[in-house]
Amino acid sequence: MASLKRFLLKKNYTKASLVLTATNHFEIAAKINGISGRFILDTGASNTCLGFDKLEFFNLTSKESKIKAAGAGATNMDTLISTKNHIEIGDWKRNKLKIVLFDLVHVNQALTAHNVAPVDGIIGADILKKGKAIIDYDKRSVYLKQRE
Repeated sequence: MASLKRFLLKKNYTKASLVLTATNHFEIAAKINGISGRFILDTGASNTCLGFDKLEFFNLTSKESKIKAAGAGATNMDTLISTKNHIEIGDWKRNKLKIVLFDLVHVNQALTAHNVAPVDGIIGADILKKGKAIIDYDKRSVYLKQRE
């Protein structure tokens, strides 16, 4: 049987590497608006998110949002929304990306408490759905489908 990698590459997927951290999170490298960053790949996060402190770093414009964010250990957090952003994960690219901004301090405090470097944000299910993502946990890779 052909390998998953060969099969998916024939089906117009592109591969991106994942790094397993000491906290059992997968980290992934991505570019937002051409700026490189480190992100947690989170299948349980509905949206791709950045911390408030990354607004200028990733050249984002934002507006107030009535949406309240919730995550592990935190609820009812204020958010901002940034639209019309560009994302690149390896060779996979998309425009018109909506990003939710909220206070990620609690996430990064939990990571650093376990000697894991802080992250810039979270790649969520919105991206995974758009890319028809397939995660190969054994090979520590994610495959995202290119546009036809």
